[in-house]
Amino acid sequence: MVSTAFAGIADFERSLIVERTSAGRIPAKARGVRFGPSPALSAAQIENARKLIKDEEKPVAEVARLLGVHRATLCRALADAPAEA
Repeated sequence: MVSTAFAGIADFERSLIVERTSAGRIPAKARGVRFGPSPALSAAQIENARKLIKDEEKPVAEVARLLGVHRATLCRALADAPAEA
């Protein structure tokens, strides 16, 4: 019976934590806070990679190795970042 009471208290506490976290996340997003990991490549690195691949015809795997990221990370960054004209 005691363990059931503790389980109920723990469940209630968990719901309070979720509620407080959600309430704090909304103002943070309004202030411009970005959640999640930092981008692996800067905009300058992405543009440099795009130039190496298109102009110098280097393979994506080689450019990724030069930048120190996985090939999939480079491909995703190239797809997500707008190309500068």
